[in-house]
Amino acid sequence: MTTGHRIGTRQEWLAARLDLLAAEKDLTHRSDALAELRRALPWVRVDKAYQFDTDQGQATLKDLFRGRSQLLVYHFMFGPDYQAGCPSCSAIADGFNGFEVHLANHGVSLMAVSRAPLSKLQAYKQRLGWTFPWASSYGGEFNFDFNVSITEEQQRRGGTQYNYGRGEHPIDQAQPPPIVEEFAARCGTDGRTYMRDRPGMSSFVLEDGVVYHAYSTYARGLDGLWGMYQWLDRAPLGRNEDGIWWKRRDEYAGA
Repeated sequence: MTTGHRIGTRQEWLAARLDLLAAEKDLTHRSDALAELRRALPWVRVDKAYQFDTDQGQATLKDLFRGRSQLLVYHFMFGPDYQAGCPSCSAIADGFNGFEVHLANHGVSLMAVSRAPLSKLQAYKQRLGWTFPWASSYGGEFNFDFNVSITEEQQRRGGTQYNYGRGEHPIDQAQPPPIVEEFAARCGTDGRTYMRDRPGMSSFVLEDGVVYHAYSTYARGLDGLWGMYQWLDRAPLGRNEDGIWWKRRDEYAGA
């Protein structure tokens, strides 16, 4: 493989690396400051009685905390009409098994939530060897209220809000982009149906018996949760992408 990349001496590399180190430290400090701003957001009381189906039976939002004071929810794209979970969400969720136990021992519960019926989620978990908790919000309003799902009627009207903006995402386009159709086919559905669910994550806190919504992020705000991308960003050729290259973990050759 020939890349034409600049070749230098060890001394030249070290000089450039020290310049990069200064930039990396600046980014780290700015990231710390951003995290403080994130934590400083006002909390919003959640009074609606959401219901979920879990491996342990019916559960409320408070139940999803599992006795802890903080809850992180990954809004996993798996609509009721999907036959399999979103490949991108699956790539992100591949890391959950490893760190979920660490969060649990730091007072934080991690929970994936999707609109598909629990039986579909359980079968998909078994297929991919996942053990992290995953709840179904099938038939409820949770996904809609936290702006990761829309109804067919909303889709027809257009102008859907996603990632704190309206009309800035192909969520309700009349003709889904080719990449969306490709992903939809990989989930066993059509593009329009596929786009009625979108990815995101939300955090909640339980204080004095009351649940509060603390934070949500969507779209590129999820970049930091993609474990593989954090590694690729440090690889010699970076992300080196030309379209969608990733698959579900059991779909690679030799898997």
